[in-house]
Amino acid sequence: MNSNVVLGCIWGDEGKAKIVDVLAGSADIIVRFQGGSNAGHTVKSDSQTLALHLIPSGILYPNKLCLLGRGTVIDPFELLSEMESLKLKGISFKDRFFIDSGAGIVLPIHKILDSKKEESGNQTKIGTTKKGIGPCYSDIISRVGIRFSDLFDEIKLKEKLLNLYQFHELEAFGIDNLMSQLEAA
Repeated sequence: MNSNVVLGCIWGDEGKAKIVDVLAGSADIIVRFQGGSNAGHTVKSDSQTLALHLIPSGILYPNKLCLLGRGTVIDPFELLSEMESLKLKGISFKDRFFIDSGAGIVLPIHKILDSKKEESGNQTKIGTTKKGIGPCYSDIISRVGIRFSDLFDEIKLKEKLLNLYQFHELEAFGIDNLMSQLEAA
């Protein structure tokens, strides 16, 4: 089995999505293996310009499988919004879009932490998009992050959310509401 891999140099604006879009036509499976919704991938399709943030551009090809791999960090609310906008344009996800259960979940706490770090005078500003990607990866590395598999066990999810807030020395205000939102997503 042959594989094509498109890698960037972490800087963005390299045209990776455009290259993936060209290669997707002859691929069986298109996988996004890392990253989050901090970047926009603009692809033109049938005179439409589509801005993708999480979903692989291969989703534009009706017979292709698309995967978000274990190394991705996904804001489930942004993902649902992106999926809805694509569905309105006639793009189907049924039986062809999958998420690895080990993928990390970007939570509202990550966006708050991202903003605080960027605005702190104790750190060099990096120009973050404040989408929570960096803090989510930090939590995954620190073994306190939430993964998609955690969403299927309410007790485990609550324990992990409480542990995450404790790890960041934050009050676990609104955990039940966040759990409800995550379960609905």
